[in-house]
Amino acid sequence: MLDQKTVNLETDFTRHAKIAYPIICGAMYPCSNPELVAAASEAGGIGIIQPISLVYVHGWDFREGIRHIRTLTSKPVGFNLLVEKSSKRYEDRMKAWLDIALEEGVRFFITALGNPRWVVDRVKPLGGVVYHDVVDRKWAEKALEGGIDGLICVNNRAGGHLGAESPERLVETLRDFGKPLICAGGIGNEQDFARSLEMGYAGVQMGTRFIAATECKTHQDYKDAILKATSADIVATDKISGVPVSVINTPFIARMGLRAGPVARWLLKNSRTKHWMRMFYTLKSIWQLKRSLQRGSAYKDFWQAGKSVDGIDKIEPAGAIIARFVGFTKKG
Repeated sequence: MLDQKTVNLETDFTRHAKIAYPIICGAMYPCSNPELVAAASEAGGIGIIQPISLVYVHGWDFREGIRHIRTLTSKPVGFNLLVEKSSKRYEDRMKAWLDIALEEGVRFFITALGNPRWVVDRVKPLGGVVYHDVVDRKWAEKALEGGIDGLICVNNRAGGHLGAESPERLVETLRDFGKPLICAGGIGNEQDFARSLEMGYAGVQMGTRFIAATECKTHQDYKDAILKATSADIVATDKISGVPVSVINTPFIARMGLRAGPVARWLLKNSRTKHWMRMFYTLKSIWQLKRSLQRGSAYKDFWQAGKSVDGIDKIEPAGAIIARFVGFTKKG
């Protein structure tokens, strides 16, 4: 056990998001239900709305879902947009959801998997800020060309989609951009949180830790799998979405295998077909994850999680998680 750490909890990120503590409850499909998003924000961090989860898993009309969250907290919430070009129908829907989010007062946005410029152009005139998911310096440079305000640095310990670089390597290679950096991956306990801030990150993003929260409405089997797993049980597979995704290594994953087949790999590398292949994988995984959420191990053992599982040993309210993390630190 490390001693209590002296770190500064007020950062450029907390000022951007207008929140008390530099903690993001990351957007998760299918786990980002309104109650979890609201609980993280109410506790002084910020919960991020995942629109596919909100609408297609938890059954809310998008605008009414945001308004429901507003009945649970008056504090800031964020919105996640996947901006990779796919079908026009998907793009139009994302643009419509962005407009609704802005109309409903959302001002913090996280983009991923594409050029964030069109989001920035809509958000900035209304006083909003945009952070973008990146896994290395090359993608950070592209995101900065799009006018973003900060970087979500997805490392090799993250759950779901992950990067190849360590948290230490990412902060060293990206700090010269002068933008707030968020450590995304491997934050399971208060020591991990304090260590990330000591490294120079302006905040952390947690997903796996908040799946094991009371307010998260995922199946109990999923939460139990997180409590039982260690980092040695976390493996990366590209058979879910075409890019590496961290999951718990269950018998189902072992049978499925970790690598896409040779034809799929070729299609994923081809500039003309890669978007269609990723869409195919994504739609397939959306269905599988939704069934896992509803039926647990009675369906398939398909659990996305990161190496932060080492620090997770109990299910507790989101507010208690944030309070414990913050209580471990002393303001600098």
